[in-house]
Amino acid sequence: MSFDPDTLSYNAAGLIPAIAQEAATGEVLMMAWMNAAAVARTLESGRVTYWSRSRQAFWVKGESSGHVQELVEMRVDCDRDCLLLQVRQTGPACHTNRRSCFYTALRDGDEVEILTPEV
Repeated sequence: MSFDPDTLSYNAAGLIPAIAQEAATGEVLMMAWMNAAAVARTLESGRVTYWSRSRQAFWVKGESSGHVQELVEMRVDCDRDCLLLQVRQTGPACHTNRRSCFYTALRDGDEVEILTPEV
């Protein structure tokens, strides 16, 4: 069966959350938004392309930083309203220069930084 990005369940703004996960380790790297065109571009190019809500433009991960996400596999959840992108990440995924955007943990009521920026 052929995949059609228009069959996904997008929110009122035409976006769907996409979670990037390192394919080799299962580490969750980041979450960003995609529209149908970004999904299609990602599948066509193999380079993960998101939709930047602030810039209202496509954002090819690593285009300016060199921290590229190469798509290994795209998965669709059971409700078709969220994507899991298994990727090969080059360099840090987070704009803070950390491997993952999920670098803060809540422990005993405190926020604790668990990842430091890469040098």
